[in-house]
Amino acid sequence: MTVRRHWFVTGTDTGIGKTLVSSAMLHLLAGSGLCAIGMKPVAAGVEMIDGAWQNEDVVRLAAAGNVEAPLALRCPYVLRAPMSPHLAARDESVRIELPVLQSAFESLARQADAVVVEGVGGFCVPLGDALDSADLAQALDLPVILVVGLRLGCLSHALLTAEAIRARGLVLAGWVASAVDPSMLAPEANLQTLRGRLGAPLLGVVPHLAPADAAAAACHIDLRALRATAMHHAVRAGHTARCWTVRQHDDEEVSAALA
Repeated sequence: MTVRRHWFVTGTDTGIGKTLVSSAMLHLLAGSGLCAIGMKPVAAGVEMIDGAWQNEDVVRLAAAGNVEAPLALRCPYVLRAPMSPHLAARDESVRIELPVLQSAFESLARQADAVVVEGVGGFCVPLGDALDSADLAQALDLPVILVVGLRLGCLSHALLTAEAIRARGLVLAGWVASAVDPSMLAPEANLQTLRGRLGAPLLGVVPHLAPADAAAAACHIDLRALRATAMHHAVRAGHTARCWTVRQHDDEEVSAALA
């Protein structure tokens, strides 16, 4: 039996590149021969896309993967208003239920080798009166990928998020730096500070891209460091591992991405 590789992608804030990184991961996983699909458990905000009201993040995740699945599994809760999910859900008299999200994930996990679950907003964004995104990550028990938006204030945001992830008993499997502010001062120094303090491998630095394309972002990400956590979860579940290959980038290429 092959290793099942599933991750929960969270971020230091909203609008810092979670969808781009999640899509890039799916692009790499699918390109390596795995059956890969993206899941956005809760999406807030819709727009007219191809003649229908859709959430852009959900559309981009679907385009990056290579497994077909109903929208009800890929995104069980699509809310109209672009605001915090608990507020958008309240406006529509919707109650976001954890069992619904767990069941959808389990269905996707049976269909794919890899499921990339993209959270909404930051790690602890409320989904309801007694439910937040951290509760979902904990219930799914997935290794976490942290997307750090490189801008002023990112050091505290990243370190606090890493602390919250570990406080939930979850593994911070790796992190990706996203250069959301091209004018940020001392980006390399900030990057080195985080490398020394986050206690997890840096998977890559995604430069400011226009347009934000999954294939282009994938050129700046190396998923090899995730193999160890995939193996750990496989052994725990009694699975057998098989090898897989992704792109290789050295430290010079990572540093150059911030130039």
